[in-house]
Amino acid sequence: MQKSVITTHILDTQRGRPAVGVEVTLYRAAGADISAPDWQHMATACTNDDGRIIDWLGDQQREKGLYRLVFACGDYYQRQGLSTLYPQVEIVFEIDAPDEHYHIPLLLSANGYSTYRGS
Repeated sequence: MQKSVITTHILDTQRGRPAVGVEVTLYRAAGADISAPDWQHMATACTNDDGRIIDWLGDQQREKGLYRLVFACGDYYQRQGLSTLYPQVEIVFEIDAPDEHYHIPLLLSANGYSTYRGS
């Protein structure tokens, strides 16, 4: 399995475990207007048993630009019989060095989240 240029990992900090089976969709901005980009769908996948998506693009996408990850957190919490303040989390990030790997982790609880650039 080839590791994608863009990867993600979700840790459910409330449970202290990886968030398994969360649907995540990746988009790329098209056009020059970054204030209201036209988002093009690139890939959709679900997190694996380790809460990761590492194989949705392979090595094919290495373009500069804006990208957006959309995490379907509401469905994840609904399966656990819990409610969440954040049924959907969107993270917009910019690739400015196409030769580098971009790992975008999400630390998630039912009432909060944070993110950072991982390795």
